[in-house]
Amino acid sequence: MFPSRAKGLLDFCMAALCLWAAYHHTPAGALVRGAVAWATGTRSTARPLLAYYDGVSGTSVSEPLLAPAVPLARPLTDAEALAWGTHLALKGLEPRARQPALTLATELGVSSTALLDAGEGPAAARKLHEALAADFPGEEARLAALFAGRVPARYALERVRAQGDAPTLEQLAQQLPPGFEGASVGAAQAQALATAFGLAWPVHEGARVTSPFGERIHPVLGTKKLHTGVDLGVPIGTEVVAVAEGVVRRASEDAVNGRVLVLDHGRGVTTAYCHNSELVVAVGQRVTRGQLVARSGNTGRSTGPHLHYQLELAARPMDPLKFRSSVRTVARDAP
Repeated sequence: MFPSRAKGLLDFCMAALCLWAAYHHTPAGALVRGAVAWATGTRSTARPLLAYYDGVSGTSVSEPLLAPAVPLARPLTDAEALAWGTHLALKGLEPRARQPALTLATELGVSSTALLDAGEGPAAARKLHEALAADFPGEEARLAALFAGRVPARYALERVRAQGDAPTLEQLAQQLPPGFEGASVGAAQAQALATAFGLAWPVHEGARVTSPFGERIHPVLGTKKLHTGVDLGVPIGTEVVAVAEGVVRRASEDAVNGRVLVLDHGRGVTTAYCHNSELVVAVGQRVTRGQLVARSGNTGRSTGPHLHYQLELAARPMDPLKFRSSVRTVARDAP
């Protein structure tokens, strides 16, 4: 009798623990907590859904991110980068999730068809941002309005301001009514993509790409693997700089990456710098755009001096060259 009662009590405790974990640490639990907070007019402690997917920054998303089909012809202004990010984010969403933006475009006299067109999309997205600027001057509030609609975004903005918080995209996402999770994902993608378009380059512009992004035969292992960054052929000791302002999330050494540095630039954007001979910054340190962070080398699993530079958006590796205004000559698949 006693072992049976003990087992029943243990089963009950384990079930209660599972329910507690699901309520506090899963996307489904976040939806329930957010809905309860919205219905009762209280403030939810649930993280936004964007924070439940893997990634250095904790803001990665589950939907695929698109990149330009070809490298850009010239550098983009901030407004152009945001327009490009908006266009690509819309293309990457499911049709139902992008519907509020297409409806809004029609209301504001912007062609909804053009928004998704590879050639006209960025210009149409910029017109949409300009049309919303008077009512939503802040970039993050404007993105919320674009992907969720003006009424839900204005509701979220008023609630955030009433609580004395800054109207960041994360705060706005928490205050959107239930059912707008897709809008939050799209807005976060647009921000990440816009940030990527504004990144600088980690070494001098003349550095050759000795191994591009994509599938290749690994020069050491001899097997076909995805090369998740670009290899830049530079001599040992070449200065490596931060491509944007950020925080050092990793500064360590391992057998594969050698001396490796990972920078978190916010908005779901991280960059990694591998095979260095020296790291000159520490974990937790904030760095500025163009600041010296490492010196290139030949450490780890490497066949020659080079820098492996990696860009991740929402914890997914992307081709850094797709976000730049010129293509460097690709040489052999060596380092």
